[in-house]
Amino acid sequence: MSQIVDTEILLKEIVEAIQEKKGKEIVVADLTKLGNTICDYFVICSGNSPTQVSAIADSVEYLVRQNIKYRPIAVDGMRNAQWVAMDYGEVLVHIFLPEVRDFYDIEHLWADAKLEMIPDID
Repeated sequence: MSQIVDTEILLKEIVEAIQEKKGKEIVVADLTKLGNTICDYFVICSGNSPTQVSAIADSVEYLVRQNIKYRPIAVDGMRNAQWVAMDYGEVLVHIFLPEVRDFYDIEHLWADAKLEMIPDID
């Protein structure tokens, strides 16, 4: 199985895990066409409270591990759960409280990236 297929499967599992816990405003930023990036993709979403941010992060970690046997290299931000970053090597997952996401505005820092907006599931 090629790395591209693995990355596509990883992205699909991450998005589904976020949706499982009702994460909102999911954006997948494709950085593969940009030079000198720390990863190939960002997955960015919002949770309405620190509890939901933690639950989304837990869901991502659990479902990705269960379904495709990937573990994050690192997870940071769980203590206050305002911005949790999960490092899967080629994919970085960012789970924000809405006001923290608005403040850092990382989607727009990567304005040259192809952004895919994933519709919210209600």
